Amino acid sequence: MDSIAFIILTYNEERHIARCLQSLMPFGHELLVIDSFSTDDTCRIAEKLGAKVYQHPFKNQAQQFNWALENCPIESGWIWRVDADEYISADLGERVMNTIQTCGANINGIYVNKRIVFMGRPLMHGGWYPAPQIKVIRKGFGASEKKWMDEHLIVFSGDTVYIDGDQTDENLNDMAWWSHKHVNYAYREAINMLMMAYGIDTDTDTVKPDLWGNGVERKRWFKIKYARAPLFLRPFAIFFIRYVLKGGFLDGRQGFIWYILQSFWYRMLVDVYIWEIKRACRWKKEAVKEYIRRYVSE
Repeated sequence: MDSIAFIILTYNEERHIARCLQSLMPFGHELLVIDSFSTDDTCRIAEKLGAKVYQHPFKNQAQQFNWALENCPIESGWIWRVDADEYISADLGERVMNTIQTCGANINGIYVNKRIVFMGRPLMHGGWYPAPQIKVIRKGFGASEKKWMDEHLIVFSGDTVYIDGDQTDENLNDMAWWSHKHVNYAYREAINMLMMAYGIDTDTDTVKPDLWGNGVERKRWFKIKYARAPLFLRPFAIFFIRYVLKGGFLDGRQGFIWYILQSFWYRMLVDVYIWEIKRACRWKKEAVKEYIRRYVSE
C-alpha cells in the first residue's frame, strides 16, 4: 500500500512525455497514460518507457482523470496526478515516498508546490508560487472535483499533509500554440464562471471556498467573488493585483509577458465569451442557465 501509480493525461505530447515519465520512473510502481487519441508519437514513446497506455475520448480534465480512477486496474495504494508537461524533482519524489511509508492511516492526501516555468523563467511572484495543491491521494479516498476548468483533487475524508517540494509545469511549445490553447480554454472557463455566478454547479465533492482556509480554498473564495464582479473591469483588477500588489513585476521580462497574457488578455477573452453568451440569450438569466445545462450535457 506504499506504492504509487502516476496518472498522466495526454494529447499530442511527444515533446514532453519522455521528460515527464523519466522524472517519475524512480518512484512509480505504475505509470498510466490516459490518451485522448493522439496523432503524434505520444503513445509510442510512453509505451517504450514502460507506461501503460489507455485511450478514452476527452471531455474535460476532471472527467478524464476520474474515468482513469474508475476504469484502470490500479494496484498501488497511492495515486499521483502529473500533467504531461510537468515533471518532479528527485527530492520531491523521495519526500513523498518517505511520507506515504510513515504517515498514519488518517492521511489521505498530500499537498505539493506548483512551480510554473514560462519561457525559461520560473514565476516566483504574483501569487503563482508556491501555490500548494493536492497532487497525491490515497486510492479510494479522493478524486477530481467535477469542474469544467480549474479543477483540483480533493479527499473525501481524513487529513492531508504538505510537502515543501516542487512539481514543475514547463511547457516547451511556442506562443502560437499557447495562444491557441488559451482561446479554447477561455470558452470552457466562461462556462465555468457562469456556473459559479448563477450557482448551478451541482458537484457536492468540491473545494470549499474559504477566505481563511488553505491556499486552494482561499483561491476558490476569491474566484467566486470574481465571477460576480462586473465584466471587462475585472481583468484590469486581476492584472493590477498580481503584477503590482503581489510583486509580479519582479519576474522580469518573461513575467511581464505572462501577466499581460494570462492575467489580462485571457481574462478579457473569457469576459467577451460570457458577454456573447448572455447577449445570445437576450440577457435572460433562465435562458443562460439552460444554455449552460445543454453545453455541459453534450
